[in-house]
Amino acid sequence: MDGDRIWPGRPYPPGAVFDGEGTNFAVYARHADAVELCLFDPADPAVERRRLRLGARTGHVWHAYLPGVGPGTPYGYRAHGPYEPEAGHRYNPAKLLVDPYARELSGQADLRGAVFGYRRGAPDEDLTPDPEDSAPRVPRALVVGNHYDWEGDRPPRTPLHRSVLYELHVRGFTMRHPEVPPELRGTYAGLASPPALEHLARLGVTAVELLPVHAFVDDAFLLQRGLRNYWGYSTLAYLAPEPRYAARRGPGEQVNEFRGMVKALHRAGVEVILDVVFNHTCEGNHLGPTLSLKGLDNRTYYRLAGESPRYYADYTGTGNSLDLTQPQTLALVMDSLRCWVNEMHVDGFRLDLAVTLARDPETFDEASRFLAAVHQDPVLRQVKLIAEPWDVGPDGYKVGAFPVIWSEWNGKYRDVVRRFWKGDVDQQAEMGYRLTGSADLYEPAGRKIYASVNFVTAHDGFTLRDLVSYDRKHNEANGEENRDGTDENFSWNCGVEGETEEPAVLALRERQQRNLMATLLVSQGVPMIAAGDEMGKTQCGNNNAYCHDDELSWLDWDLDERRRALLAFTRRMIRLRLSQPVLQRRSFFRGAQLWDSSVKDLAWFRPDGAEMTQADWDEPFARSVAFLLGGDAIASPDEHGERIVGDTLLVLLNAHHEPVRYVLPAVEWGRRWLVLEDTAAEPERRHGPVEARGAVEVEARSLVILARPAEV
Repeated sequence: MDGDRIWPGRPYPPGAVFDGEGTNFAVYARHADAVELCLFDPADPAVERRRLRLGARTGHVWHAYLPGVGPGTPYGYRAHGPYEPEAGHRYNPAKLLVDPYARELSGQADLRGAVFGYRRGAPDEDLTPDPEDSAPRVPRALVVGNHYDWEGDRPPRTPLHRSVLYELHVRGFTMRHPEVPPELRGTYAGLASPPALEHLARLGVTAVELLPVHAFVDDAFLLQRGLRNYWGYSTLAYLAPEPRYAARRGPGEQVNEFRGMVKALHRAGVEVILDVVFNHTCEGNHLGPTLSLKGLDNRTYYRLAGESPRYYADYTGTGNSLDLTQPQTLALVMDSLRCWVNEMHVDGFRLDLAVTLARDPETFDEASRFLAAVHQDPVLRQVKLIAEPWDVGPDGYKVGAFPVIWSEWNGKYRDVVRRFWKGDVDQQAEMGYRLTGSADLYEPAGRKIYASVNFVTAHDGFTLRDLVSYDRKHNEANGEENRDGTDENFSWNCGVEGETEEPAVLALRERQQRNLMATLLVSQGVPMIAAGDEMGKTQCGNNNAYCHDDELSWLDWDLDERRRALLAFTRRMIRLRLSQPVLQRRSFFRGAQLWDSSVKDLAWFRPDGAEMTQADWDEPFARSVAFLLGGDAIASPDEHGERIVGDTLLVLLNAHHEPVRYVLPAVEWGRRWLVLEDTAAEPERRHGPVEARGAVEVEARSLVILARPAEV
């Protein structure tokens, strides 16, 4: 440190920015009377070496430049101002605050300590400020440099219509992998290790969708139960990677380890999509901790209850909601998104509870300030943008409502596919829409098929194996008396609740898993597989394992014969999808003959081989569907303007408990087909495509894929 010199510095850029000789600090605190910068000892971050008031203020930004302060310096802020919760102000200089623009954090927040801005247990709850210093319980932000050799990194830029997404947890993916070095398990470096990359490459997925990697906090109530926040939906710092996922903890090493992971995945042809949580933070409601935004400018960053700003508007179910109608809050979110693209080279984002971000001011608006800002941003409009199109607020389910550049998690797809294979009645018409890209949801607004991100399972809910093994959730291990997690799972245990050795039940469960996986991968849209489903992962019936950083959540790589067979099947299905142009469409079907083909681009058939009529669609007890995808009738050319020609596929789905005989449709080249997959066939019976003529017997609860090779 260059003596005690302090210069006024600049209000921009925000955060702590090292220029090679010193560091500029800038922090927004509109309603504060004063802001103090606390510098800690790099060798012992518990020791505060210097505290100084930021004397310069431009607009609502407090700033200073300190010569000689460089990378590795731990720091935090204290903000002075009114402690008036009933007016929405919660300033308390006894509470050390994390810089919202911190690029790295050292240590973890301990919510069991003095991190609450009010005196806990007081009769007036949060109205009396607490004088105890919170510094021992708060992580330090670190000054970092920005040098990294990307070695010519080039993002794969896989088009969405050719993408297969794979949702995984950085820690859980490798914690039990026997071939990943023990010191790298559960880390960014572990995900970049050769064994992890080999699995992704052999599986064939084109992108990983990482559960939250922004620095987050363990909830106090979980720590009291001996649990942890595993999923990470409790963000503390939007520009900093989560420290616990880093194998190396030195200054700048967390950021660079993350960059190394991205670089390695790109070299393997795999894109990186981040699940980001801008709808709320870890600071909770009026009784939550004061760690960052709440102590810097509560009225700016959070949506407060209109008539009583002591309380928070909560559209997320977590106690608070960020207020993106405020320019500064919107700037923080946009700066974070651009940072992860420009400086960390990620390829896109999945935005958690995205409806909250687009409430402008209270109801969802597709022209909201946030959605408009993203649409015009020259960086963000070029990456993959996926919305979780719902929240828990009024009128919060908005599947199909996001603007044209967005894709969406299609919850309607998940529900109907589960219900169809469960055997529920009256699912046929809905299945028709979902199998073919959900034109009813996306086409009217001019969106493409890839607006629909299709999934059967995700991190939230049953795993694929549990979906066919449990009728009810079993969340007792969460410590909430099985009250948490959804009761609407549309699952079926195939006759026995939970684990069993009954051969017939096990065989049916294996077939149902193949049915669900195959359906996902022959559906139009963008398929997303939850990590571990390809290997029969179980969470023992827990459909809300957010708090289990243990073997319940981590992937188990010790595969028996049944799980190896499911993995092999999933690999084949992904290869099939990526090899068939007709499964990678960009435009919706017309149900008509196109080009010079006599085959329709899409046709639906009854078991007798005749095309379906409206009366067939309205039959409530029908549990079978057959559709033809015309490979030589694809309407849209590829990106080079060349006409796409592929195989014609016929997909037969039978969710009946009895076999259904399907007469193969007669087209101009006759009835000769090749059977590519049959989920009723045991692994030892699968020896490649076999010929089929005239008719096919589709076994009970099974799916058959047939092909007519393209004639170019």
